[in-house]
Amino acid sequence: MTEVREFTLKSAEEKDLPAIIRLLIEDDLGATREHLSDPVLPSYREAFQTIRKDKNQALLIVEYQNQVIGSCHLTFMPSLSFKGSWRLNIENIHVDKRFQGQGVGTWMLQKAIALGRERGCKIVQLTTNKKRFHAKAFYEKLGFEATHEGMKLYL
Repeated sequence: MTEVREFTLKSAEEKDLPAIIRLLIEDDLGATREHLSDPVLPSYREAFQTIRKDKNQALLIVEYQNQVIGSCHLTFMPSLSFKGSWRLNIENIHVDKRFQGQGVGTWMLQKAIALGRERGCKIVQLTTNKKRFHAKAFYEKLGFEATHEGMKLYL
């Protein structure tokens, strides 16, 4: 098992986009909707720049030996519910298949949750596709509960 202390969590830079897209494509569902090209599609670059400019969003990567092995997208959201508390939404959680089962995902999510606490968030939420049975079990082991039924409308 890789030692957790050797991992680095940091804000993604534009140069990291190909590695992040590769992580999205490694997933069976992502492979059907993502596209890695050189250069990276302008839509990915535009989305990255929008995320980067928003103080309530963070696109993070996990590095190990100068290689991107994980990523996640955080959105800090104000809410009127729960007495006007903030929420942390975590999306696009991916770990390189070669590093799965070695504590990378747990470490990354613990760091993300700590960032939420630092920002005053009272709730951390995420969604996972119902086809990702292993992901649901992973999140439950970290204390997440399936308290709501998520719905999406693709446009």
